[in-house]
Amino acid sequence: MHLDGIANGVLWFLHHGLFDLVHEPRFDAGFREEWAAYVAVNDAFAEATADRAEEGETVLVQDYQLGLVPGRLRRLRPDLRVVHFTHTPFCDGDAIGILPDDVAATVCAALASGPAGFHTARWAAAFQRAVAVALGGDHPVGPVFTAPLGPDVPALEAAARESSARAAAAELDDIVGDRQVILHVDRIEPAKNIVRGFTAYDRLLAARPGLRGRVVFVAMCSPSRQGIPGYRAYADEVVRAAEAVNDRWATGDWLPVMLDVRDDFSRSLAGLERYDVLFVNPVRDGLNLVAKEGPALNRRDGVLCLSPGAGAFDELASPAIGVHPFDIEQAASALDTA
Repeated sequence: MHLDGIANGVLWFLHHGLFDLVHEPRFDAGFREEWAAYVAVNDAFAEATADRAEEGETVLVQDYQLGLVPGRLRRLRPDLRVVHFTHTPFCDGDAIGILPDDVAATVCAALASGPAGFHTARWAAAFQRAVAVALGGDHPVGPVFTAPLGPDVPALEAAARESSARAAAAELDDIVGDRQVILHVDRIEPAKNIVRGFTAYDRLLAARPGLRGRVVFVAMCSPSRQGIPGYRAYADEVVRAAEAVNDRWATGDWLPVMLDVRDDFSRSLAGLERYDVLFVNPVRDGLNLVAKEGPALNRRDGVLCLSPGAGAFDELASPAIGVHPFDIEQAASALDTA
């Protein structure tokens, strides 16, 4: 209940702007049971840390699953230096009002009680607006900081040289041949916007007949959080969308979309080396490390198409081609340009 019920089932959807507000969420008695479990798990982490931490130690608490730990831990052990870092986006002042008032206040107060970090200034500012709405504009807010994350390039390059990655690269070459590759690498989840990516590719093939047979959309997308109904439904939608493009355009020797739903790191590395276009079009993402890993590994002067919804866009807007996460025509045009 703590993880799928609140952390991934409510807070993840809230911070990524994924709720269909006509139908969800509905905060009923079942939600209150899940919220109690979330509070209990956060209290348990805080108490265990308080029992073990040395005098004056620094404690780094990470992400929305443990969003209440900082406030609780500071009350238990005022001597500790407690820092919280959120790897997702943070909802803004309007969206925080979706939560019940007491829940919104509890979430915001815990993070506002001390230093809170985010990947971009955008998410930090959104957090501050949310605190002002949930707790009042005069409520004190601890230091807020930003820390963009970068890939471990030497480790990636070493992994790409391993035999499993080389075998995966050879297999990918056999499949795509000399065709150009549009690549999407990520988990299958609603925030990653995979279905609209396939729709934009379909529109590109319709508008540019000369590209048919010359391009393959390689989607390496591993299932995620299948205990949540919305995730399972979206995974099914991804498969159907890929099949629809293939049913419309495939020929005897060309499959337009190659959808691989295995969680295979070696194949992902092979794809990042091989792509001509890396298509990263999330609705919202705290950062999106793939947008940085791809250019670091790529060996074909590949082009990055990147949604402004990704936190990484704040750093990569200049070299990337912007792709609107909801505008299918613009996304198809961005693919064409890339």
